Amino acid sequence: MVRVSYTPLHDPDERAFVPPLPTAIDRARETLAEKARANIHDQDAMIRAAVGLHYVLRDLLAALDADRGEGR
Repeated sequence: MVRVSYTPLHDPDERAFVPPLPTAIDRARETLAEKARANIHDQDAMIRAAVGLHYVLRDLLAALDADRGEGR
């Protein structure tokens, strides 16, 4: 068996700063517009886009949960 060493994007148990919902929405829109211009034929650009979108989506969901009074 081959073992591959890697570092995950985040620790699911990590408690991070949760931005206010309007801030999270604005940042998600900005990042989506920015990443939409990435070159689909550039693997590095696609990885950066995926990671950037991953982080803003996590922040957006955390902000939505906080706005609803849900703790996750």
